[in-house]
Amino acid sequence: MKILQLCYKPPFPSVDGGTLAMNSLTRGLLAQGCEVKILSVASEKHPVKWERLTEEYKASTGFEAVEIDLRVKALPAAVALLCGESYNVKRFDSSAFRSRLTELLKAEKYDVIHVESIFLAPYLETIRQYSQAPVVLRAHNVEHRIWQQMAEGSDKVLKRWYLKKLALALRAYEVERVNAFDGVACITEDDMETFRLLGCRKPMISIPFGMELPQTSATKTRHDMLFYIGSMDWRPNLEGVTWFLDNVWPLIHKEMPELRMVLAGRNTPDDLVWRYWNREDVEIRGEVENASTFISEGLINVVPLLSGSGIRVKIIEAMSHGKAVVSTTIGAQGIHYEEGKHLLIANTPEEFVEKVRRLANDPAFAVEMGNNARELIAAEYDANNLAKRLIDFYTTLQDRKA
Repeated sequence: MKILQLCYKPPFPSVDGGTLAMNSLTRGLLAQGCEVKILSVASEKHPVKWERLTEEYKASTGFEAVEIDLRVKALPAAVALLCGESYNVKRFDSSAFRSRLTELLKAEKYDVIHVESIFLAPYLETIRQYSQAPVVLRAHNVEHRIWQQMAEGSDKVLKRWYLKKLALALRAYEVERVNAFDGVACITEDDMETFRLLGCRKPMISIPFGMELPQTSATKTRHDMLFYIGSMDWRPNLEGVTWFLDNVWPLIHKEMPELRMVLAGRNTPDDLVWRYWNREDVEIRGEVENASTFISEGLINVVPLLSGSGIRVKIIEAMSHGKAVVSTTIGAQGIHYEEGKHLLIANTPEEFVEKVRRLANDPAFAVEMGNNARELIAAEYDANNLAKRLIDFYTTLQDRKA
């Protein structure tokens, strides 16, 4: 099966949850014998790191990228707001990307066009013009729901109003465009149900993030280390981390002063870095060279997400390393966990303190829960098994179009 995978940012090297999810899917499809061609958006925020692309990756995926200026500009944003259009989507509409996509579709016949994210929906008409293949939307999130949640969580009137406007415009776009695809591969069952309630009439399937179980690391665990890892340029991540540092960490530090909070993530804002500069209890490392090594070093992974959709790939990654996780309900959504067995849930500062205390005071329980988590990932989130399910979904869509 020959697949054209359109990516909204370079999937390799994998530097965040979204890139991990895309790259895992690519690897799974390749392992099942599919031919995969990748055409990706590249931007100032998410550039192609050519020096880190392996020859094997370039040869197996035919990787290409087109530069698009995705920087937020005041005038276009204001015009989109006044017209009720989704500026989140409009920024991805590029004549250069459309031109290269057209060339690829004219040169090759693909069996499936796999579109990563609703943000690339503006290219549907071009795909339809030059290809008869089924077009599948890979929905990493119900995007407008994230913006709705951020608006509801904001205590600033003007910001709340603006975020609501963005959410409404994006919701209208998602509702309209989701039925223009031949099928939708959601990342969680909850997202699939949401799309159904929004009026999606096309075939859907829930395919979570998958990965190969990592080997046990030789990195020594620091038993005083709580950790968080996630891109700080994704609004829900920064929102959650800021809330945790303001409202939760002071309580934990007061009761358990021996613990240290270590944060890793690309594009950490300077004001956050300077705020905790030279603090003994909080360490901000920024982007780390090897996420697996960083995760292996920590004792407890805290995930204080207050808004979001889809599935938190970094939780899956931490669980695959056998780490104990304390997450909000929103952070853990989409994962088939049993609370108290695979991870712990905390939604208030007091609950976070209680759950961290339980793990810190009972290392054996932390190890047991980490082992349970690792077994869960091995059983339900294997990349190759998930790729097989997706290929079966592709085949049913091909049969419908035949």
